Amino acid sequence: MTAMDEELAKPVTDDEIFRAHEGGKLDIGVPRPISDPRTLAIAYTPGVAKVSRAIAEDPKVARTHTWTHRLVAVVSDGTAVLGLGDIGAAASLPVMEGKSALFKTFGGLNSIPLVLNTTDVDEIVETLVRLRPSFGAVNLEDVSAPRCFELEAKLIEALDCPVMHDDQHGTAVVVLAALRGAATVTDRALQDLRVVIAGAGSSGIACAKILIAAGVGEVTLLDSRGIIHPGRDGLNRYKAELAEVTNASGLRGGIAEALRGADVFIGLSSSQVPAELIATMAPRASVFALSNPDPEIHPDIARRHAAVVATGRSDFPNQINNVSAFPGIFRGALDAGATRITENMKLAAAEAIHAVALDELDADHIMPSALDPRVAPEVAQAVAAAAVRDGVA
Repeated sequence: MTAMDEELAKPVTDDEIFRAHEGGKLDIGVPRPISDPRTLAIAYTPGVAKVSRAIAEDPKVARTHTWTHRLVAVVSDGTAVLGLGDIGAAASLPVMEGKSALFKTFGGLNSIPLVLNTTDVDEIVETLVRLRPSFGAVNLEDVSAPRCFELEAKLIEALDCPVMHDDQHGTAVVVLAALRGAATVTDRALQDLRVVIAGAGSSGIACAKILIAAGVGEVTLLDSRGIIHPGRDGLNRYKAELAEVTNASGLRGGIAEALRGADVFIGLSSSQVPAELIATMAPRASVFALSNPDPEIHPDIARRHAAVVATGRSDFPNQINNVSAFPGIFRGALDAGATRITENMKLAAAEAIHAVALDELDADHIMPSALDPRVAPEVAQAVAAAAVRDGVA
């Protein structure tokens, strides 16, 4: 057992958790000391007036002489926080502070949590439009579906800066990266895979879209009422759109019918999947049981029937964690001066994560560690290059 494994094995106490959050997890640092009259005159009045005048004459100066070009606003209305549901803006703040801490730690980006006491999409958009001079990008977090789709689309249209709902696209990027790793380990091509996704919320829909864009052979998507297909009752507009491009085999029914003969299972719901259904999957199947804290099937049980097993947890092999994606995606977008985050930028991020994993790829290492310092720089470089190719930088 490695030192890291031993550290992970130690139980985390409530007291340790609350002490770590006491006073919050963020503060503001000053990169240049203000320690005498000269440095005070430069940092504040009268020196600062020269920079303000320069920005008034040319707003582009703000990019180089304020922190906005390195500042991500982490925005939430608290309606879909982790597994806690709609707990409100104030209760979501510890999560948003944590997200900001991860931006700084892994992406070298400053970040400010903004939690809003409104769930009205247009009010949120209006608020962020008014605040636009204060930040360089928006990371939407823990906004409930299907409102999150409308909110993201309206913000992308209204703001001239990168906007991404991480619960959707960060999850989709790391799932695609992990799938590339699993396919390599099991000697399969993406175009030959039949993938089943259980859960048609924000992350499930985004995963389905990116897997289709990456060339996965067939994607079958399920919600709580079963397999999504054209004409089925209970489909919102987002599910109806996916019904037209998924489930090419024309399957009907529920998880049992979907899993029979499938190559990959991706769990993004709170439902439990019996071992006997995993056993009906294709030989050398892959199981991504990503619900937290309770995976859809215990990894030890899934391994009896699958060649590759991944979860969203850090105490089992193959953790699939958004932290491998979002710091580098935003870093690359901001480095390039991108005005939006495109599908190709997300695909490039997934490919970069997979490329790092190739150094030690095996059935228990289809993804690099979430703490691997190589990941964010590689993702940022790939994303920046894709932004230039797509003409958004």
